[in-house]
Amino acid sequence: MTFQDYQLKAYIMETLSDIGFFEPTAAQERMIPTVLAGRDLVGESKTGSGKTHAFLLPIMQGLDLNKEEVQAVITAPSRELATQIFEAARAFEKHEARLSVSLFVGGTDKARQAHKLGASGQPMLVIGTPGRILDLVKSESLKIHTARTFVVDEADMTLDMGFLQEVDDIAGRLGERVQTLVFSATIPQKLQPFLKKYLHQPVMETLASKTVIAESIDNWLISTKGASRNDLILQLTRVLNPYVAMIFANTKERVDAIADFLRSNGLKVAKIHGGVPPRERKRVMAGIQRLDYQYVVATDIAARGIDIEGVSHVINDEIPSDLSFFVHRVGRTGRNGLSGTAITLYAPSDDAAIREIEKMGVVFKPKVLKGGELVDTYDRDRREKRTKSRDELSTTARGLLAKGKKKVKPGYKRNIGWVVAEENKKRRRAEKTKTARKKRQARKDSNS
Repeated sequence: MTFQDYQLKAYIMETLSDIGFFEPTAAQERMIPTVLAGRDLVGESKTGSGKTHAFLLPIMQGLDLNKEEVQAVITAPSRELATQIFEAARAFEKHEARLSVSLFVGGTDKARQAHKLGASGQPMLVIGTPGRILDLVKSESLKIHTARTFVVDEADMTLDMGFLQEVDDIAGRLGERVQTLVFSATIPQKLQPFLKKYLHQPVMETLASKTVIAESIDNWLISTKGASRNDLILQLTRVLNPYVAMIFANTKERVDAIADFLRSNGLKVAKIHGGVPPRERKRVMAGIQRLDYQYVVATDIAARGIDIEGVSHVINDEIPSDLSFFVHRVGRTGRNGLSGTAITLYAPSDDAAIREIEKMGVVFKPKVLKGGELVDTYDRDRREKRTKSRDELSTTARGLLAKGKKKVKPGYKRNIGWVVAEENKKRRRAEKTKTARKKRQARKDSNS
């Protein structure tokens, strides 16, 4: 399909051409027709699937450009996410002068925003964080009762950050006949009461991916072996020389420490976390979009939904305490079909967490820094695998191996090796036979 198939308005098509969008993503292809039809929707798909335009395009199509009133409200759980949606929406103003889009987020002058609403009138499209939108609604500066569409973006993150009550309050102040669209990477159980309360017979669109991590991303695992993580990260920057790298840490303090260390070594570094003042965060995000920085050090607030173009590498200084964030971190690279590399530093104490991530379908490649290069190294489970293969030997073979540790007659150890080799050969043969039998049965089942 192409966007032409949706018979979108001329200004929408012109904007899509400007930004180089000609064919819908899989998520957009599934979701846009449903939204255009006026149905409520719960859209669940992985980060980077194109959810933003899956709701923006139908909203733009449905706006009455002759009515200067609020017609759609979009909430996002962070200032950065809301700003990103706002910038995507503003691109349409270039080709349609009557379109009005406003951004309302925390950390900005609320009184000034209220005054502007009174002086300039109501915007057609409202985008913002739940808290600020609700404040303006309660003060009667922002009038959302006329809205026909309500979008909750990154719903699971909204829940995690404790903003669902504000979203609930906003939804309760809208009219009865409102199309409600909920978009999220996952739909947790705690979100179900909200969905039942506000959505009417919603279409559930779940786009399952073949792998939890894009196939274009290499996942490398590097053992710290007690070394300084700061020094390891610095070495990695010199070896990789990335286009743009995002470095994730679990705390604001650790982000500060990494950023300061890398800056002291002459690197162009930006940092993002909840402790950075709103005005500074806005300035930093603008600089990141201009590619003023080669490295962005961040907490997980930046892992969800913030789209930084050209991220070639992700470095995990630590494994996140909430393992689901591992996927969101790594998903910052390898976007739009491009290749990417994610590197995770780990200590022996992280082994259980790594095993849980592997259960999610992530395949790690063990690497080591050697002579200024990243080279393949042993699997961290090699000892366990060696023990396991030994356990699979027969009682006779294990007995021979045990005796082999003692002083024995000449030629005895050669006999041990022969017995073990024969048993391994028999086991491999049995496994091949079993696999061939399964394949034959599968072919038989498919033909029946």
